[in-house]
Amino acid sequence: MLRLGPYSLPNPFVLAPMAGVSEMPFRVLAFRMGAALCPTELVSSQGLMRANQRTLMYLRFDAEVEKPYSLQLYGGDPEAMGLAAAVGKSHGAQMLDINMGCPVKKVTKNGAGSALLSDPERAAAIVRAMREASGLPVTCKIRSGWDARTRNYLQMAAALQEAGCAGLAIHPRTREQGYSGQADWSVITDLKRHFPELPLFGNGDVRTPEDARRMLETTGCDYVMIGRAALGNPWIFRELAGGDAPSPEERCALVLEHFHAHLAFVGDPLGAVRSFRRHLGWYAHGLAGAAAFRARANTLDAPEAVADAVRAFFSAADSDRSGDSSEEQDVDYRAALG
Repeated sequence: MLRLGPYSLPNPFVLAPMAGVSEMPFRVLAFRMGAALCPTELVSSQGLMRANQRTLMYLRFDAEVEKPYSLQLYGGDPEAMGLAAAVGKSHGAQMLDINMGCPVKKVTKNGAGSALLSDPERAAAIVRAMREASGLPVTCKIRSGWDARTRNYLQMAAALQEAGCAGLAIHPRTREQGYSGQADWSVITDLKRHFPELPLFGNGDVRTPEDARRMLETTGCDYVMIGRAALGNPWIFRELAGGDAPSPEERCALVLEHFHAHLAFVGDPLGAVRSFRRHLGWYAHGLAGAAAFRARANTLDAPEAVADAVRAFFSAADSDRSGDSSEEQDVDYRAALG
């Protein structure tokens, strides 16, 4: 068993926190498939302090399945992050994660996300404030630096470890790169060499189970954080444990289960249908007729019609062996990768 703070994790494979994806219904599926940890998507510290209803929705979790429950917060002010940590604990959080890697401008312009890479002292102060306010273990997710001239991941790791960070996730691209180019896994290796006692999560360019195993073996990281490869494919965690890929019948049943759980989670049927369309695109990726199914699904607004379309497509859909690369171009992954 692997240790993270006071918790034992059953394996080294973790679901990455992803915007618009890592909501309770999908986290529950990933846990059931074998993910060791599933942090929430990034939650605004300011929204939490103001008790914004949409923000509070992101805090909902399944206490029977999500063990431990890890809440990811973002913000740039240590005091506000400390207060938000206390609110998160009062809502059931057992572990807190700080997003220090999101490159999106609306996050960085307020000194949050990857903007913290330019201020290791403030990043460390946020860790201290959150630990003191909550008493919970605090982990952090960073990038290799702001840009190619300031790849300061070792400085960040030193500051965060000194502040009491319980674990560090590294996406080895700079903020300037966003999600372009190739993730530099040598950064993960370098971090583990310099900080052997700090639990380290590797992240970036893990697209298959083989990639996940290779990252563990070649970098020495303790955990692999899987994002894109889990979109539409929570079975990846089962496959990493030696299990099988899903049959068409199982895929259809799980897509329907996820859809109905998403409807209940969102509450508004039309809003839920529209926000679930991206999931339908991801679930359909790689299956014969996926492009036509996505085009059809994107015209549907009634939950019953969506469920009927899911049954008709997924119950019979098989892998697309045509090798049509246009399918990949039609599927939007990056919108989720906060």
